[in-house]
Order: sequence, then C-alpha cells, then structure tokens
Amino acid sequence: MKTTTPPSGLANLGPIAQLRAGRLPERLLRLLLGLWLYGLAIALMIEGAVGASPWDVFHLGASLHLPWSFGMVMIVTAAAVLLAWIPLRQMPGLGTLANTLLLGPFADVNLALLDAPEGLPLRCAYLLGGVLVCALATALYVGAQLGPGPRDGLMTGLARRTGWSIRRVRTVIEVAVLIVGVSLGGTVGVGTVVFALGVGPATQFFLRYLVVRLDASTGRIEQPAGETR
Repeated sequence: MKTTTPPSGLANLGPIAQLRAGRLPERLLRLLLGLWLYGLAIALMIEGAVGASPWDVFHLGASLHLPWSFGMVMIVTAAAVLLAWIPLRQMPGLGTLANTLLLGPFADVNLALLDAPEGLPLRCAYLLGGVLVCALATALYVGAQLGPGPRDGLMTGLARRTGWSIRRVRTVIEVAVLIVGVSLGGTVGVGTVVFALGVGPATQFFLRYLVVRLDASTGRIEQPAGETR
C-alpha cells in the first residue's frame, strides 16, 4: 500500500512552496470564499435545528462547559487539533492559519444574518443545503492548496498516511467527533446523521473539479483530473 501518493491530487508542500506554486491571487480567493461558505454551512445546519454537523455538536457541547462564544470555541478547538498534525507530518500553511482564525467569526456572522426557518420542509432544505455547501466549501479551500484547515488537515493527513480515500477518512472522523460531542451534551438529530454520512462522498465529488493540481517537485500547476480515489 502506497502512502506517498497524494489523495485527490493534494500535495504535501511546505508553506513557502505553497505560496510559490503560482496563481496565488486565484488560490487566495478560493481560500477565502471557501471559508465564508463553510461559515454559511454551519449557520444553515444550526438554524435548521434538525441536527448540527458532528464538529458543531462538539463545539456546541463544549460551549456548555466553557465561558466562551461559539466562535471562540471553534478557534480554541482548531488550535488543539493542530497538535494532532505532528505525528501525521501534515504541513501547515496560510490556509491553516486563515481557517483557525476566520472560520469561527465567519460562522458567528452568518448565524447573525440567517433567520431561523419556519416549518419542517424549509428546515430540511437548510439541512441539505448545509451539507452540500460544506462539501463545496471544503473542496474550495482545501483544493486551493494553501494548507488545509486544522480539522481537514486530519482528513488529508490520514488519507495520505493510510491510503484511504478522502470519503472514507472524512466519514470516520465525523462519526468519532460526534460521539465525543454527544458525551459533552451536544444536541443530535437526523441532520447530524445525514451530515456524517453524506459530507464525505460530496466532498470527494467536488474535489474532482475544484482541486488545483500541483507538481510537488516544481510547484507547477496541473489541470484537474476527472477522477479521484
């Protein structure tokens, strides 16, 4: 089993190599747009009130025991998750820092702007929209290859080390985090299960078209391929 082949074309480059890979303005735009959309996805899931994503079940559960806002819990959690990168030899980057510092505030802003839906059909639409927007957002900012966010660094790092697909690794992580979140008192619903089982396949689908392919030896950008593992 090979562990050095990058899953979905994701290269394990250092922060300087990431910045020198070319088309930096476009990749920065992808990064920021992806983070904003991820904040929107979080708000959709929470306001839909049919079950938050596993990570947000954890964040909500942790906020019950800490004197911090939801966004602050996200920031502190992200910093703690970065410690797990050490044994995975996952390389951080500008995207890692941006995710750590911006995702929590973006979620707070979208929560303030988004009204809670009335009626079960609209709440279910929020749920499905949250799952799809989250997958799209993940593919955008991870695919920009400026360093994944702390949580997605676990996903890409484990995929690289184990040879598993992004879909399989993402699903395993989401289920594990859900168990911890429930133990802390986070609220679970049908939407939580839909997210845990659906976001992995959806993320892998979007990565087929949104990842920016890099040549790890030269930093040259390649055209995206039509298939991933």
